Amino acid sequence: MIPSVKQPFKFSRPALALILASALLAAILGVATVRNLNREQQLLEDFLLQQGLTLIRSFEAGARTTMMHHRSGTNPLETLVEETTKEQSVAYIRIVLENGETVAESGDLPKPLTKEDIQQILIADCTVTKTIKESSTFELARIFKPLKPQMPRRGKRMETQPPDLMRNRMYRNMQRMERERQEKGKQLIVVGLVTSDFDAARHEDSNRALFMGALLFLLGSAGLYFLFLYQSIRVGKSTLANMQIYTDNVIKSMPAGLITLNRNGDIVSCNSNAEQLLHRSYPEIKGMKPEELFSSPIIQQQQENSLLEQDLFCLPPKGERIPVKLSTSPLLDHDGRNNGLVIILRDMRDIRKFEQQLELSRRLASLGKMAAGVAHEIRNPLGTLRGFAQYFGKEAGKGSEGEKYADLMVSEVDRLNQTISSLLQFARARQPQCVQINTNELFSKLTTLMDADFIAKQITFNQKYDPQLTLYCDPDLLLQVLLNLLKNSISVTNSGGKVTLGAALQNNETYISVTDTGHGMTEEEQEKLFDPFFSTRKDGTGLGLAISHQIVEQHHGRIEVKSTLGKGTTMTIILPGEQS
Repeated sequence: MIPSVKQPFKFSRPALALILASALLAAILGVATVRNLNREQQLLEDFLLQQGLTLIRSFEAGARTTMMHHRSGTNPLETLVEETTKEQSVAYIRIVLENGETVAESGDLPKPLTKEDIQQILIADCTVTKTIKESSTFELARIFKPLKPQMPRRGKRMETQPPDLMRNRMYRNMQRMERERQEKGKQLIVVGLVTSDFDAARHEDSNRALFMGALLFLLGSAGLYFLFLYQSIRVGKSTLANMQIYTDNVIKSMPAGLITLNRNGDIVSCNSNAEQLLHRSYPEIKGMKPEELFSSPIIQQQQENSLLEQDLFCLPPKGERIPVKLSTSPLLDHDGRNNGLVIILRDMRDIRKFEQQLELSRRLASLGKMAAGVAHEIRNPLGTLRGFAQYFGKEAGKGSEGEKYADLMVSEVDRLNQTISSLLQFARARQPQCVQINTNELFSKLTTLMDADFIAKQITFNQKYDPQLTLYCDPDLLLQVLLNLLKNSISVTNSGGKVTLGAALQNNETYISVTDTGHGMTEEEQEKLFDPFFSTRKDGTGLGLAISHQIVEQHHGRIEVKSTLGKGTTMTIILPGEQS
């Protein structure tokens, strides 16, 4: 199962810059919109205030003119109020006394002023304003101050009457009305100006600002969406890249070869181990059929989830066939559909060697049991035969033909008895008593025992080892093995040749090698080398190497053979470290 790899969701610098820019732009737009609306409201109030003050001043001036032409029986302010409220921008005008009594009013009037309102206006001694949103009006209230009466100037209409009489009448009339006004107390004027047009414009500006805000929000949301989408895609790509690296590392580190096929059965990929097993590069095998690379056709999958195995051979372009175990399984996609085949190749050469060694050990064990029984049954009759041969030799007399035949029988019986002794040793091998010994001590004893043989055969004997190297083994048994190997090397090496004894420590294992410059061995001879009774020498029994192999196995070691026909042979004993 492939482990899940979670990638943290991180904003990149451009993404963070975009978010901050969007937030800053939204904040700027919001602040600017609020400031613009507040500024418009302030300008509106200032404009309406100036308009209202202008209207009040005009009304105060108009009130004096009306008083100049006032006739008894009528209220000149009512006429002036009614005429003024006919203006479209004027919602209402109300003039009241400080006691709340109405002097004149006209228009779409609101609720009457309360005593608290009147008192607030009187105390303020300035223009009091407020906005009435329900009726869309801007209200101004202040103390009503008509201009004081003055002597009217001479006009064209006054030329028909006595000038002084007319002017005096108008002046007295104005004074009378001013006295009446002062007697009643202070007057307040309340003017309501229509703000519906301004409210509509302000509402339109608000809608425009909301529209721009909504547009900015949509653009920001779309930007954030695409930003998150981009981040998700980036995280997905990173996850896929990590998964690709993980898969590649797993495939490369596999100890087995891997080949994939498409639906048509063509090779589409392989790893380096498969290239080494097939002795071909990927471009060479790409598009080939598996049948071209193996000794027999690959079993086709009968079920989608089946796993099949079979033993066959790789067919390299050059060299020997390589035994492999081939496992096949379907290659499925995420929908469960079959997209091809996965082939796993395992090199079986080492396993085959181990199997051969196991089979050899089994045969040697069986042979040992048989040899023990045969030797026991033969050895006693051989002693009897040897005794009779010696007896008949003495009876025949010295120098006779009978004595010669008797001596020949004794020597053959002794040779047969020696072979039986070897069989008994092979069948009843004793367990090694391992101790720690110095290599120099063991090799010195070997030199003493074999020096005469090397001199007699005129063979150069070399030794390459570390004198401080120690071995953990049974000295007598290992000495027997090395003597067998050296005797075999002497027997196959011609005069003037060379035999080398070496020892070295590698990876906590001791390598003891015997190398000669003899005639070498064929592959068939190497395969049968440790079989009992197999020998390339005419006088050999074929038990020496079999016994040596058995002793090395008892030490939990192994023997490796490298031989080239006509050049020589190297026998290497590989012993592990100290055994418990």
